[in-house]
Amino acid sequence: MGTKLYVGSLPYSTTEQQLSELFAPHGTVQSAKVITDRYTGQSRGFGFVEMATSEEAQKAITALNGSNLGGRTLVVNEARPQEKRSFGGGGGGGGDQRDRW
Repeated sequence: MGTKLYVGSLPYSTTEQQLSELFAPHGTVQSAKVITDRYTGQSRGFGFVEMATSEEAQKAITALNGSNLGGRTLVVNEARPQEKRSFGGGGGGGGDQRDRW
């Protein structure tokens, strides 16, 4: 299992291929994913790259964090585990309607 990196402040035009190519000089890229809006398909300006080893991931962080891509300053760090989201909440069900006339 590789080490997953968060890559923020990406230009909206960045493709997954470009993201992979950006990280390749620093080690083996196992996957590169640009996160897109589910409705419009437009990039949300961040993504994730999985490097083969933690050493390669650290090398990429050192080399790329704060670097410039397309006029934007990249933020590269180790990805945190995704937080569990609660999907509850709903509204109350009203009241008991039996006693209404």
